[in-house]
Amino acid sequence: MLLLVSGASGVGKTTARLHARHLFERRQLDSTYETAELFTLGPIPAVPTIAWRQQQVETAVRRAIALEAEGRHLLFAGDPVPVGEALAAPSADRIDIAACLLDADEETHLARLARRAEPEELIPLHRGFAAWLRAHATDPGHVPEAVTTDSWEEMRWERWVGRTPGPEWAMTVLDTSRLTPEQAGAAVADWCRRAVAGEAPVFRAGWFK
Repeated sequence: MLLLVSGASGVGKTTARLHARHLFERRQLDSTYETAELFTLGPIPAVPTIAWRQQQVETAVRRAIALEAEGRHLLFAGDPVPVGEALAAPSADRIDIAACLLDADEETHLARLARRAEPEELIPLHRGFAAWLRAHATDPGHVPEAVTTDSWEEMRWERWVGRTPGPEWAMTVLDTSRLTPEQAGAAVADWCRRAVAGEAPVFRAGWFK
């Protein structure tokens, strides 16, 4: 299974992934779950593009497929990859995909961005993307151009673009506003367990047919 943790910059994706990985190691589950983010899948270009990101998502999907053959799973977290990009990756029809959106209230998000010394002119973009991800979690028809514009030509957007909200479009949303890094990591690790066990929403391979 591909376990995607999505979210805007500053909500805690990388931190949660690292703490979840430590939990996997302590519980001797590191042979079951492999973790990755974009920079672990290949070099990052000087000017990353949407198309490049989507090509790397396909790399993650293919890695998840290879791990599944061994009875293992890939936790892909740390980058602002929307679930729609993962589902539209060319090979995504061959693997179950579960998605968890990490979110935070405005005050917490702004404070985290400030601690990262994000340029002031980028703050509205980060906040706008957070709002779009929040809507995308429940409505595939909400401004799909946010990810389809300037996209990689191999993406299979027809799998979900044009759909309306429905029970087949579901993911887990986790509010990290009041969670410590350790608690966020534990919550992500528990979500992984629940998704694999069928206790959390999962897009099953070929769900769109």
